[in-house]
Amino acid sequence: MKPKLNLPRLLALASTCFAFFVVTASAEDAVVEKWGRFEILLNGPAEGNPFMEVELEATFTNGFETKTVSGFYDGDGVYRIRFMPEATGEWRYRTQSSAWELSNQVGEFEVVAPSSDNHGPVSVYNTYHFAYADETPYWVMGTTSYTWTHRPAEFEELTLKTLEESPFNKLRMCVFPQTHGTKMDQSQPMPPERFPFEGEGTDPNYERFNPEFFQHLEMRVQNLQDLGIEADLILFHPYDDDHIWGLDHMDDATEERYIRYIVARLSSYRNVWWSIANEFDFVRNKTDADWDRNFQVVVDADPYGHLRSIHNGKEIYDNNKPWVTHASIQNGAAADTVTAAQLYRDVYRKPVVYDELEYEGNHDLRWAQLTGEDLVHRFWAATAAGTYGGHSEFIFDDEDTSQVVWLGQGGELKGDSPERLAFLLEILENGPLGGFEPIDKWHWDPTVGQPGVQYLTYFGRQAPEEWEFKLYKGLEAGMKFKVEIIDAWNMTITPVKGVFEIGEKKDYHHYDTKGRSIQLDGKPYQALRITRVN
Repeated sequence: MKPKLNLPRLLALASTCFAFFVVTASAEDAVVEKWGRFEILLNGPAEGNPFMEVELEATFTNGFETKTVSGFYDGDGVYRIRFMPEATGEWRYRTQSSAWELSNQVGEFEVVAPSSDNHGPVSVYNTYHFAYADETPYWVMGTTSYTWTHRPAEFEELTLKTLEESPFNKLRMCVFPQTHGTKMDQSQPMPPERFPFEGEGTDPNYERFNPEFFQHLEMRVQNLQDLGIEADLILFHPYDDDHIWGLDHMDDATEERYIRYIVARLSSYRNVWWSIANEFDFVRNKTDADWDRNFQVVVDADPYGHLRSIHNGKEIYDNNKPWVTHASIQNGAAADTVTAAQLYRDVYRKPVVYDELEYEGNHDLRWAQLTGEDLVHRFWAATAAGTYGGHSEFIFDDEDTSQVVWLGQGGELKGDSPERLAFLLEILENGPLGGFEPIDKWHWDPTVGQPGVQYLTYFGRQAPEEWEFKLYKGLEAGMKFKVEIIDAWNMTITPVKGVFEIGEKKDYHHYDTKGRSIQLDGKPYQALRITRVN
């Protein structure tokens, strides 16, 4: 675990010194928003290897709460400590370091109320769902673009422009580059422009980080924050083919040093999530105990408790472990039906996100062959199970000789699903505050919602021509509801005439007092939204 600083000795040494380095925070920096970022900038030793030899942290307090935050070396004799305040008011800090010139630096700053677009970090809400820190509901509409931050600048800007015009509010992305699309893979030659460690890409110096790499990454995380998008950062992955760079084959000490460094740099960004690994079981030299340890390092290093998950390949990690905040699942079959998608909820009693339910694409690999209809259906099935879907696409365009795909490199979206997912997100955002919960999960009933408030029934690939109006038990006779017919693919919402009033419960359901049914179109991908009106 993290070595402890000998603070009494350090403070005694610092007190003998007459000159202190000044924190380079301007007057504007002395006032920050709640859930914003306050940064202490210090000049210190550059000789030797500060990444390995210098420890730095600061203790922040507002008189009621105290939090200790690790700093990091940013190259060229520059050290930074970043803090995300979670309460308004006056705050003070004091630094501690193994380098005397960095220790015992003090200061204060004011934290003001957050701006209208700052809702704080996302966390688990109501067991199976998510909300921002100010309790604004957060409905996951995620996509994946693994190595978009390893592309030429103009291409990364194109990706950001595409995201700005998309419905996606979460982006899964790798910290490390992949060999796919590099100069070693001439089918998609877009080699990474920077690496996380100093030294040649194929011969990294694991004892020295490359600050430029992390500066670029945090710039892109900030870009996502500006767009209102959560950055789901994948810390490790198995795609360093044949260990060309060695980034999928580091020893335990290097992994821990890397985790602590990136958490120190990025945990103050309110839109960060930690994904410990993508397809963790494909990293052949790691055991479950190794992943347990890496989870625990993140927990120990992150003072804010950002969301944490791990993504599976063929074997599923035990998401019941306490350091896992939500389940990140790869399983296309489970997300194809409502009843199957519900099962992971019952096993983990945590939010379930099908980050990979297979992808819209035209590739010969089976995980990249979904039509737009298939992918949108799986999102709706996940929604009707009280869980969440995840998008990406692997679409080759015959007119695009570069053969760049969104899943790997970003760029532009080419599929049919994003606009339909925007339609679904609008429905979610107009849903009940408690989240869409299964209404009768022990019997096939693709209905979610909050009893007596609002219901959403999704018929999937079935094509009913009518539906008898009935609501599950637990309501009171006399309640009235309006009904809307939703076409999930054609993105239409059609109100049903009249108001439906329920009578006393019969068996398991309350029926319309007039015995009415809803007439449907007899085609797939239909849904009903049923909302109480009295």
